[in-house]
Amino acid sequence: MIFITAKFRVRPEHADRWPQIADEFTRATRAEPGCLWFDWSRSLDDPTEYVLVEAFRDDEAGAAHVQSDHFRTAQRDLPPHLVETPRIVNVTVPQEGWSELGEMAVAEGGR
Repeated sequence: MIFITAKFRVRPEHADRWPQIADEFTRATRAEPGCLWFDWSRSLDDPTEYVLVEAFRDDEAGAAHVQSDHFRTAQRDLPPHLVETPRIVNVTVPQEGWSELGEMAVAEGGR
């Protein structure tokens, strides 16, 4: 699995609207057959920073993503809303999804 985390610093005047600005790209990416997840979160410390956590099944799926029409459209349409080039961590991990965080195990029934 290819696991990617990217930080996007959005111009302050666009920060509240970022989910709508990135919506078409988000929906199209989530619809890709090799996309495992593509989830945005907003920083608690900096309201202009969004964190994208995404994963793709394998190298083939990752390559299909960056070669897609919606990726090329995002390359053109999203940067004018940003303060700087997004920062990224991109690794291949030997698993197919999320593992449980055993150190914070929740008892059955949530108690």
